[in-house]
Amino acid sequence: MHVPDGFINAPTSAVAGVVAAGAIAVSLRGARRELDERTAPLAGLVAAFIFAVQMLNFPVAAGTSGHLLGGALAAILVGPFTGALCISVVLLMQGILFADGGLTALGVNITDMSVVGVGVAYLVFRALVKVLPGTRRSITAASFVAALISVPAAALAFTAFYAIGGTTDVSIGKVATAMVGVHVLIGVGEAVITALTVGAVLAVRPDLVYGARDLRRPLKLRVGGELVDAPAPETPAPAARTSHRTLWGGGLAASLVLAGIVSFYASASPDGLEKVAEDKGFAESAEEHHNADSPLADYGVKDVDNARLSGGLAGVIGVGVTVVAGSAVFWAVRRRRTGEGDDVSPTSTSV
Repeated sequence: MHVPDGFINAPTSAVAGVVAAGAIAVSLRGARRELDERTAPLAGLVAAFIFAVQMLNFPVAAGTSGHLLGGALAAILVGPFTGALCISVVLLMQGILFADGGLTALGVNITDMSVVGVGVAYLVFRALVKVLPGTRRSITAASFVAALISVPAAALAFTAFYAIGGTTDVSIGKVATAMVGVHVLIGVGEAVITALTVGAVLAVRPDLVYGARDLRRPLKLRVGGELVDAPAPETPAPAARTSHRTLWGGGLAASLVLAGIVSFYASASPDGLEKVAEDKGFAESAEEHHNADSPLADYGVKDVDNARLSGGLAGVIGVGVTVVAGSAVFWAVRRRRTGEGDDVSPTSTSV
């Protein structure tokens, strides 16, 4: 759902840019409370993983494909504020390096996917966690539902932008129906990917999953009308199955394989937004990307004739650049928190 230049007029894009800038400022401040020395590197990896998986378009209907938006995944793994920054970093890398998503539409894309996608996903996730049993299966199930709902929510957000500042006179009702319809299907794929990824991390390092932090809180007992911490169990909690370094290295390797090899087999059909634009008659309003001559435009390396090698190299470069840029941002946020004297003690790793 990367909106190109030309779909939304300049005034609306400018307002969206202001909203996006404000959201990023708020997220930078909020991320200071979410990040510690263990989760800051994980946030950079999450951004790189989302970049890689977004290259894997999967078929959802005849002539239509979809890909991960990543809002729910990022919010559940590293927190809503940090998650919004993860998606913003991905969108920035895609727009500047790969000519994917318009530069004048960057504010629209960040507001749509980083603000609405992450926000809706996390609100749904937290609501479900509060009513479901406090188990890892509940976290995984809540992840599935939150991801499923977040995608059509983002589709509705785009429709709202188009209703306000669309550059072509089309029926907004028909656009909304088509956008929600196809993105519900895409949402199923998003939900499966999100639940599988969250479940995999929970299996090896549940202490690193932000959305599972309630599972790590000490049990409470009511004594004399007051809640007190339950006595610690005599048997210590089991150690993490995988070290932080091993998890990070494995996640990076998986991202490189997905972007460098698996992406070659992704569906070539237009994604949900592109298909709706073609069917409803506003695809022609898209403008040529300002970075269309980028050496990595359209996820290929310029002057490399072999399509498989070109796409693979572009994917590997994209993962590398994203993990470096993302890690730099999150470490800077972490250092800022430390410099301001906030409580920086890491969350207990016992589960």
